[in-house]
Amino acid sequence: MKRILHRSMIIIVASSWLVFGSLPVRADVQEGGATMTITAGKNVSIEYSLSLENKEVIDSNVGGEPLSYVQGSNQIIPGLENALEGMKVGESKKVSVGPEEGYGPVIPEAIVEVGKEQLPLEAFQVDAQVQAQSPDGDVLYGQVTKIEDDTATIDFNHPLAGKTLFFDVKVLDIQ
Repeated sequence: MKRILHRSMIIIVASSWLVFGSLPVRADVQEGGATMTITAGKNVSIEYSLSLENKEVIDSNVGGEPLSYVQGSNQIIPGLENALEGMKVGESKKVSVGPEEGYGPVIPEAIVEVGKEQLPLEAFQVDAQVQAQSPDGDVLYGQVTKIEDDTATIDFNHPLAGKTLFFDVKVLDIQ
């Protein structure tokens, strides 16, 4: 009886390896068994949904590829990065990020009025996306926000500038 039970355990362990052996293993435990937390220099993978004040989800990777970044390297907006500090794998959090720690305030000087002759014909409509070159050669991206007679108003601010951002975030992996 013991021998049959022992063989059954070996078969269960062996079949478990066949089923689970090829799955990725989370690296959320440090040597010594301590649970790893998000700190500077760690590679982090998260799942998130981003909403605005009206609750409209404007970006999400839920069900898709995780967002991976290195904590403390300014690869994601500061407000979200600061809120993730100290979290562990499997933890979820709702994070509110104000403009100052998100995409910044709206800069009035980044909203310009140009003559119709400066735009391609297809860009002379509200919501058209345009590109321009700054005096120092940088490419700027803007959106036409208003058309009046022979002029167009173009906003070169980030589309999320001046907005409070609401994240639902879950830590998937830390290495």
